[in-house]
Amino acid sequence: MPSYTAPVKDMQFILHNVLKVTAADTPGYSDLDEGFTSAVLEEAGKVASEVLAPLNAIGDREGCVLENGVVRTPTGFKAAFDAMREGGWTALDCDPDYGGQGLPYLMGTAVGEIFVSANMAFNMYQGLTHGAYSAIHTHGTAEQKAKYLPPMVSCDWTGTMNLTEPHCGTDLGLMRTKAEPQADGSYRITGQKIFISAGEHDLAENIIHLVLAKAPGGGEGTKGISLFIVPKFLVNDDGSLGARNALSVGKIEEKMGIHGNATCVMNYDGATGWLLGDLHKGMRAMFTMMNEARLGVGLQGYAVAEAAYQNALAYAKDRLQGRAVTGTENPSGPADPLIVHPDIRRNLMEQKSFVEGARALTFWGASLIDRSVRQGDAAAEGLVSLMIPVIKGFQTDKGFEMAVQAQQVFGGHGYIEEWGMSQFARDARIAQIYEGANGVQALDLVGRKLAQDGGKHVMAFFEMVKAECRAHDGDDRMKGFTDPLKMASKQLQTAGMFFMQNGMKNPNAALSGSYDFMHLMGHVCLGLMWTRMAKAAFEALDAGATDTDFYQAKIATGRFYMARQLPACMMHLARIESGAETVMALHADAF
Repeated sequence: MPSYTAPVKDMQFILHNVLKVTAADTPGYSDLDEGFTSAVLEEAGKVASEVLAPLNAIGDREGCVLENGVVRTPTGFKAAFDAMREGGWTALDCDPDYGGQGLPYLMGTAVGEIFVSANMAFNMYQGLTHGAYSAIHTHGTAEQKAKYLPPMVSCDWTGTMNLTEPHCGTDLGLMRTKAEPQADGSYRITGQKIFISAGEHDLAENIIHLVLAKAPGGGEGTKGISLFIVPKFLVNDDGSLGARNALSVGKIEEKMGIHGNATCVMNYDGATGWLLGDLHKGMRAMFTMMNEARLGVGLQGYAVAEAAYQNALAYAKDRLQGRAVTGTENPSGPADPLIVHPDIRRNLMEQKSFVEGARALTFWGASLIDRSVRQGDAAAEGLVSLMIPVIKGFQTDKGFEMAVQAQQVFGGHGYIEEWGMSQFARDARIAQIYEGANGVQALDLVGRKLAQDGGKHVMAFFEMVKAECRAHDGDDRMKGFTDPLKMASKQLQTAGMFFMQNGMKNPNAALSGSYDFMHLMGHVCLGLMWTRMAKAAFEALDAGATDTDFYQAKIATGRFYMARQLPACMMHLARIESGAETVMALHADAF
């Protein structure tokens, strides 16, 4: 069975050496000293390795079962969820006014990585609740907040998001779910939603569904959509639970992965709901959650890859196969361990350099969200909005790829279920699809985010990369980072110019290159992160750090990424500049 150990030292390195959180002027960051963050992450690591990770294979094997309208979660999930509640983990970065601990979102992100790596399907129950909490916290009335938020913060009640319908995935304008206004100010919600993660389960006493629906007078398309709070059990004025609402589970989907999470078809048959936010402005309320939700999915991409990598590394050190081409390295054994072979090293280095780079990018993104929310920093909000499609799309694509590479290290054993490696690949796959499929992320990046606010945010990003490179002029140790980063950044800018010059007269030229642009920008982002991490590692060594092996390994891993991964930018640029002709050449009937 696979195991997992929280990479606390790597996380501390990013928090304190790279982001230098205690020196940041973001409210709440000065309290995040090394002793405090270490204690939180170490304790989260214990919960992950001792409670959650042992349930990962059980959840995969047993799945969820629908019995007489009630979903039963896998063995051990209920006790583990109770332990998470009792430990206060569900309230970590929530508002103290509603029972939260008030820590920055960055800390919630770091702890979230640990829990996702240990058991992605389990963590989704509380993760989705956090998203629903955020929507109500931002758009709810004082009465709604007082009624719903305290039990959601504690996860006595959980939450969901209901967007997708059988005929309506990305194109929400096709939505058919209706909301009929009632005399008492409530609405009757009627329709069917599909792919609703944690739509029904036995972990909490109530489930607060946030449901997108069309109310009268809203017009066609997404402009007519509103967002509604639709609880499983109606809530009395004193906070106690009342009658069961008119909603039910049609079925549980049988999925490729995340079997431990109940993915439900939800039927709303005149269910009672209450408007959340402004009428016909449901998309605005839903998009409040998007930066947070999509960053969380991008985190899932690398967090699952981290767990898979840890097990691949352990196997590569233990499994004896063949002899090193440069001479025997295990003379007392019948063969050398797998890790002596160059192609295994390449495989492991690709995993390691991606995971550590993606962690840095995600933590940086979380810190931008903190600046946006806690300081009202418009520049931070604009920059993270630009980054979100990259964090979600690029990191989940590469995360799945790295989970498959980890499986490859095991050879035939990786394909056998008892070793557990296939679960990592199967679980990671969904992150490329939900919360906006990655093709949509690429279209969002190229079609909306590049031009947002007159292109101010992408220009600020380019200037940030230039400034990082200029800061190391004259430092020969950094040339292996800054020279490749400069080249990759120029290639990204060239791709952007291609879109500007060709996109208006031939939109297909831009849209057919959007996916490559997302990956090109992803590599530049990780190149920027590795440059910052290398700088931090050199600074630690210069300051006389005792753990020289750790910092030297950081530098070596970064050099690998710059030399072996960043050149992919050239390939992506060539594809973009080839335009749309070859993409669109075939008539639909010719496929």
